[in-house]
Amino acid sequence: MSNKAILTKIFFLVFVIVLAPRGVCWASTPADSGIYDPGNLKPMDTSTSLKVGDVAPEFSLPTLSGGAVSLDQYRNKKNVVLSFVPAAWTPVCSQQWPGYNIARDLFEKLDTVVIGISVDNIPTLHAWTREMGNLWFPVASDFWPHGAVAQKYGILRSDGVSERALFVIDKKGVVRFIDVHDINKMPKLEDLIKALEKLQTN
Repeated sequence: MSNKAILTKIFFLVFVIVLAPRGVCWASTPADSGIYDPGNLKPMDTSTSLKVGDVAPEFSLPTLSGGAVSLDQYRNKKNVVLSFVPAAWTPVCSQQWPGYNIARDLFEKLDTVVIGISVDNIPTLHAWTREMGNLWFPVASDFWPHGAVAQKYGILRSDGVSERALFVIDKKGVVRFIDVHDINKMPKLEDLIKALEKLQTN
């Protein structure tokens, strides 16, 4: 990798970890960009009953690749980050997942796979993720039964979208970190990576 490429990657990682969670946007969202701005929403609308140390609820969801993804397929193989985002084509969501693309090397080093989950249907997720660029992790649709997995995790909001939430699940299927975040803001990648690093010492 060239020095220029390395510096570019460092710049974007610094942006994702430090600046983006503070509300700095890496791209404007003009009316013709395809991004819908829902305005300032109620920060949180639910309270999950899941706790660190609980066994993560199992699920199987359809993915953009045409198959399905489940926790069970990673049991004893990989740590898992479940990244629930509220809705496609919205500003914060459209920044969060590309940030995980930039940090792919960090996730792989920590023996972790990300699973992106949204209550949107497959055609919507297909169009949206193509606009963002190729994502290295599976993107799953919790569309039908609507929000059933978000409901299992206690994060289905009253308006039918999920909270913006992260769950770190270890190789044994146990929840090790929970961040149900202000829906208007992006979770700090720094906090997520620290939670994953702790798994390496357990």
